[in-house]
Amino acid sequence: MSSQDDRDDLMSASRRNFSLGMAALPLIGVPGLSMAATPPTAQVNTTKLAVTDTEVTVGQLHSATGTMAISETGSIQAEQLAIDQINAMGGVLGRKIKVIKEDGASDWPTFAEKSKKLLVNDRVAAVFGCWTSASRKAVLPIFEKENGMLYYPTFYEGLEQSKNVIYTGQEATQQIIWGLDWVQKEKGAKSFFLIGSDYIWPRTSNKIARKHIENFQKGKVVGEEYYPLGHTNFNSLINKIKVAKPDCVYAIVVGGSNVAFYKQMKAAGLTSDKQLLLTISVTEDELLGIGGENCNGFYACMKYFQSLDNPNNKKFVDAFKAKYGAKAVIGDVTQAAYLGPWLWKATVEKAGSFDIDKVAAASPGIEFKEAPEGYVKIHENHHLWSKARIGQIQMDGQFKMIAESPNLIEPNPFPKGYQ
Repeated sequence: MSSQDDRDDLMSASRRNFSLGMAALPLIGVPGLSMAATPPTAQVNTTKLAVTDTEVTVGQLHSATGTMAISETGSIQAEQLAIDQINAMGGVLGRKIKVIKEDGASDWPTFAEKSKKLLVNDRVAAVFGCWTSASRKAVLPIFEKENGMLYYPTFYEGLEQSKNVIYTGQEATQQIIWGLDWVQKEKGAKSFFLIGSDYIWPRTSNKIARKHIENFQKGKVVGEEYYPLGHTNFNSLINKIKVAKPDCVYAIVVGGSNVAFYKQMKAAGLTSDKQLLLTISVTEDELLGIGGENCNGFYACMKYFQSLDNPNNKKFVDAFKAKYGAKAVIGDVTQAAYLGPWLWKATVEKAGSFDIDKVAAASPGIEFKEAPEGYVKIHENHHLWSKARIGQIQMDGQFKMIAESPNLIEPNPFPKGYQ
């Protein structure tokens, strides 16, 4: 948001759509919410989706195995929690949600194969899934050809928009650009060393980062390196960082590689008191594997941290821990994944139908006032208005909130000057 007037407009829209917000409340036992009449199946399902008088089937498609499981397990858990809460309230249009779970196994062709199964064979009404941009790019043509609806939870590089996807994470302008501006303004960073895992999201994100640093900040990129997913030997990279002496390391290492990278950074003496580092790929989920002691003091730019202090988040964290254990942690993508089923429920109920075209058309303007991150709203471009935040990694694997954008940031997946 650029002004108080814009914020007022959003909040006035929020009041106008109060009933829609109520439909999305993740509170079991709220009076009246489960008492709505169940419309006939022929009315709410005209395209032969897996919808009966009592049940609607959806898909989950994440990596339960392979190098990406460290990141994607939280999404699987959060989506299931939301579905369980929705079912306890009576479901969607009077129908309980049944879930078919598929494992993309950290392999992009497998994601494509499983997405086709879910859409063509299982006829699911929605899919909550993917994590990496490589997996999303692999399934996108199938969702568009077969006319499915994907709720995609991960912060990503932008430069995409589809009728068949709702992007519940951040695009580049809501994370990369805001974070780089913060580190320049607050930490005086003028030279950067860009690091990424070798696939589309880190490469495209660093391309955007480089353009912003060089063209808009008038800074300097002193190094840029990529390594395969699952890579575990970063000693040569660390030597290059030591030689280049950047003001800031900008890290987009993904999945299991994070464990080796941060442990080796610490072993080489590149700790937070010696080297400023900003990442957009380490959340509380990854820190379970890395250990807070191995990257204590480094910074991350996200829209959500488990430590966020608001009533919505307290309810969410308590419910998540009650289901998955007191030691369970919640990262940015896990929270964004939790939004998916709630936004889908609200959209279906606004549309009065499970039909994909009607859900797509009804999506703009859908809001969720009970989101753990705070108020969110679906933009016409199928991304969310969200805030950006900077957190500092603590020894216990949690983040200390350092900065927050003053207003919701309008999603802009095709920013001028970055293509």
